[in-house]
Amino acid sequence: MDLQYSEADRDFRAKARKWLATNVPTKARPANGHTSAQFDRDWQRKLYDHGWAGVAWPKEFGGLGLSGLQQVIWYEELARARAPHYINTTYVALMHAGPTLIARGTEQQKAFHLPKILSGESLWCQGFSEPNAGSDLASLKTRGVVDGDCIVVTGAKMWTTDAQHGDYQELLIRTDPESQRHKGLTWLICDMKLPGMDIKPIRTMMGDEHINTVFYDEVRVPISNVVGEINGGWSTAMATLSFERGLGFIGDQLELYERVGRAVDMASKVRLEDGTLAIDDAGIWQKLASLKADAMAIRAMTLADIAETDRTGQPGPKGSMMKLLVTGTHKALSEVVGDMMGWDFLEFNGDRSAHPWTYDYLWSWVFSISGGTNEIQRENIADRVLGLPRAR
Repeated sequence: MDLQYSEADRDFRAKARKWLATNVPTKARPANGHTSAQFDRDWQRKLYDHGWAGVAWPKEFGGLGLSGLQQVIWYEELARARAPHYINTTYVALMHAGPTLIARGTEQQKAFHLPKILSGESLWCQGFSEPNAGSDLASLKTRGVVDGDCIVVTGAKMWTTDAQHGDYQELLIRTDPESQRHKGLTWLICDMKLPGMDIKPIRTMMGDEHINTVFYDEVRVPISNVVGEINGGWSTAMATLSFERGLGFIGDQLELYERVGRAVDMASKVRLEDGTLAIDDAGIWQKLASLKADAMAIRAMTLADIAETDRTGQPGPKGSMMKLLVTGTHKALSEVVGDMMGWDFLEFNGDRSAHPWTYDYLWSWVFSISGGTNEIQRENIADRVLGLPRAR
């Protein structure tokens, strides 16, 4: 792998930095409601109109067709400019659904959905997790019955982020009632406005309602919306999760390095309860030094993961290693910032823009669950990376 930036890479960085300097939204993203979703649509539309949407998507599907390294550069510049980087309602569409359709979708599905995803016209949510199933995706019970040219879906999904704003959903259901575990599943494109769907928001400890329970009462989804094959959905779902655990977290991985830098800068200005600068406290500067080393390691692993994806065309199981390390570092960084800020760290009224560090600390607990719990990531590493015997 060549880690030297080419002239084309340096030129791309300069252009990205110049554009972001004058185009990053000046107003903070609204914390809740449809105004937050509209903010995301508008930002994605702006990227699309100015030629910055889908940096690493193939050109034939509307992207820029640039290298994985240039995608890293783009995310680094987003973090530097403190610009939105697909952490909200556009994330599932751009980092889950779009890549899955490119890899597994029909030509008709690609032609209809991909342009709408890139332009921000279509927002997506993910219908994988279920009540009482925990992180065991293979135990899902939401069922689908083939009836003519439709699949009739009945059941419930849990923790569905931004379902109330979504236009479409990547929905995993069980279509073979006699099947067990990962067999007999089907991956569907579900229109969120179909009759029979009921969305119930769940209020979180951050004070928002961005996650939901979704109920399906004989929802008729066209068979033409199957991605992959009927009863072959596990393979498609694993492709989706590989994008989520690999490329999907690049923005978080690279922003983490910037955030560690901001914490170091804070330590040189904030005084502890005894009046000393935080940076002069041995325990704090040692933690910050360790966190910076971890952030540097994460960046190096990100580049290695990008190189593997460029070579193979799809992220590998090492994405679980990345997510596990990023999750731990994210939480540790929030905790050391809390040590520096003292009681001020606990003053949180649900406004992320006013209390960004506290919000990130609360989010760090969500991050250890979303996209597969830390325990699931360790199982993936043991099984798919280390080749250890499966747990019984």
